[in-house]
Amino acid sequence: MMLYCYIFAKKLIKHKSNKYFVKMNEKFPNIINKDGEARYFGKIYTDELIHQIFTELSNNISWANETVVMFGKEITTKRKVAFYADKGISYTYSQRTKIALNWTPVLEQLKLDVEKYTQQKYNACLLNYYHNGTEGMGWHADDEKEIVPNSSIASISLGADRKFSFKHKVTKETMSIILETGSLLEMKGALQKHWLHALPKTMKTLEPRINLTFRQMRVK
Repeated sequence: MMLYCYIFAKKLIKHKSNKYFVKMNEKFPNIINKDGEARYFGKIYTDELIHQIFTELSNNISWANETVVMFGKEITTKRKVAFYADKGISYTYSQRTKIALNWTPVLEQLKLDVEKYTQQKYNACLLNYYHNGTEGMGWHADDEKEIVPNSSIASISLGADRKFSFKHKVTKETMSIILETGSLLEMKGALQKHWLHALPKTMKTLEPRINLTFRQMRVK
């Protein structure tokens, strides 16, 4: 089935920083105009499958609240996380190391689905469970030392549609897209070096969202 990228948008005011909310209608375009690649594949699952996958992950993933260190203080996040990967892989961020759990059959199938679209291979998956729009993620880059530099990171969104934003580290240019349920976004190349990304909080979203990011991690 032919999938197209629809990024709802409007060009906004230009002042000290350039803000773009871009509209495109071409097959899997690079939505970042420089310094890296971000490709939005749109919705890759049917509504029926989305419901089945969301229910399976909600009930059978080993979710846990995350403790991170911010400004020298330990903070327990409301969102829940889980980390699955090939044997022997660990992941350190926010001064905490996660030891991977073994793949579940559903996660392995989702990984195969993603690999067919991106034509890349992945050996790890970080999952986040957001209970509603009051939970989000601030500006950051996925550039930890365990991640293979410039490698592909593939993100599946399930549940509530959410806004996802990019900000260039130097020019401060920003752009945003709506990640719909069942959709796939791929980030790769120099994007993590030059851009930050975020999941902004919103009071308008009452439904939960699950996000899976498949990664290429260094094997020790």
